[in-house]
Amino acid sequence: MTAIDMHCHIVLEGLADALRARTAPPMIERAADGSERMVRHMGGTDIPRTSIEALLADMDEHGVGKAVLSNLFPDITNIALADSLPLCRAFNDAAAEACARYPERLHAFAALPFADINAAVAEFERVMALPGFVGAVLPCDGFLSAKRAAAFDPLLASADLRRALLLVHYGLLPGDSEAPKPDVSDNRYYRIGTLDMQSRISSAMLTFCFTDLLTKYPNLTMMTHNLGGNIAFEVERMDHRSLMDQPEAPLPSRVVRAAPILLDCNSLGSRAIERAVEVYGSEKIVFGTDGTAFGMTWTQRAIDEARISEADKAAIRSTNAAAAIARVRGGVATV
Repeated sequence: MTAIDMHCHIVLEGLADALRARTAPPMIERAADGSERMVRHMGGTDIPRTSIEALLADMDEHGVGKAVLSNLFPDITNIALADSLPLCRAFNDAAAEACARYPERLHAFAALPFADINAAVAEFERVMALPGFVGAVLPCDGFLSAKRAAAFDPLLASADLRRALLLVHYGLLPGDSEAPKPDVSDNRYYRIGTLDMQSRISSAMLTFCFTDLLTKYPNLTMMTHNLGGNIAFEVERMDHRSLMDQPEAPLPSRVVRAAPILLDCNSLGSRAIERAVEVYGSEKIVFGTDGTAFGMTWTQRAIDEARISEADKAAIRSTNAAAAIARVRGGVATV
């Protein structure tokens, strides 16, 4: 059974071209050795593969039948509108072209300009009419609380009308002076890439599970990544605190189990997947890889080694994602 990758980042050539043409960050610079890197607000990163054909070859090698493409560079979505909108459109148009070429293999999440929510809605509605699009990526910092999430109501309403999938991914809001600011004076790589990321995803999960946000939008499918941050590992303590402080309230573990949300298992291992199945249910978990051959190998092995049923493994690899995509596209879920 082939997998459906719901967390497949890529730099498409249309976006790379738009970044190369810029003279101010975000842009692409070419080093003396010929390698390229993106100049970002928080440093640089080597440019990964931009070839759809190379991605498809990796997918074939690692048992991935379909992928939902998403933009690798969140900086293009949290800068000024005049800069953000053309870069988001460059990614979205390139993704639509790729989906049109490989309709049986590819779908896409839109990149949106979050400096202006009305512009974000307009771009979202434009791309949802293009080939392959099933939804959009939203920044996790926008959902750290219900108060923050309220700013996204126009976009959530539009997504609800279209039964869209929304991937809330670790990312910043434009000009957010109140964003959490972790101390990264040491161990920056781990403090940001693991501790801060998982903490912010966990906060977004509280918004999704313990507020009425998703009850207002019953037709969209909300999704986040990395197995929902740390909630699966901390829910027992949440139950403990709840029984002490508010014994009449529903147990947090039951609230989390009932929440209408999907979580991908990108970058987590077999023991974490086992715990997530126990806490959320296998029907809430989907396959994710970051779009790399390393990630594909990692995730396939993690699922293989997880002490869960073969039915659970099949649900995580493909069945859950196929059903969510079919809701958007109006078809019949297929694996």
